[in-house]
Amino acid sequence: MGCENCNKDRKSTYRTGEQKKELTKRLNIIEGQIRGINQMIADDRYCDDVLIQIAAVDKSLKSLGNYMLENHLKTCVSRDIQNGNLDILEEVMQLIKKLQ
Repeated sequence: MGCENCNKDRKSTYRTGEQKKELTKRLNIIEGQIRGINQMIADDRYCDDVLIQIAAVDKSLKSLGNYMLENHLKTCVSRDIQNGNLDILEEVMQLIKKLQ
């Protein structure tokens, strides 16, 4: 993954077909988990069972976020630092604060 400036106001990240496939796969799994929770609610499933599935979705989303953050640091951020753009460090600090 590598960030490319589309214009001054918007950045974008190029992802390979394989990266998009992996991200889409993970998102589809999360989407399926959420549909499952919705069905559990419709079926009047016991609260503990629903809460366990909610926790599983939360874990899946956190895992996906960590995957994205790791790739961002290894590619976009490291490239910006190598190019002398140290402002990226403040951007990363703000991002980490938002993720907490």
